[in-house]
Amino acid sequence: MSVVSIPIVNKNYPMGCEDGQESRLIELGKMVDARAREILDKIGPLPENALLATLCIVLADEVRNRPVPSITDEQLREILARIREIKNKIS
Repeated sequence: MSVVSIPIVNKNYPMGCEDGQESRLIELGKMVDARAREILDKIGPLPENALLATLCIVLADEVRNRPVPSITDEQLREILARIREIKNKIS
């Protein structure tokens, strides 16, 4: 098990992952950070918990509205579990 520090809007979040998955987790973190910054640019400053909730809703909406189902129920459950882990770390 490895731990990677993922920066999201200027705050680092330590995330656990399987050995060898570090670069994938870093790339995913960059995508989340970019999306969070887009949200903040559009609606302005938010408290951390409000940003997290907004980010989760936006990402869930994007996943749900994909034109071609490219994610399995199991993958979605894994994503939601990771979101919950992040939420628990910042709560």
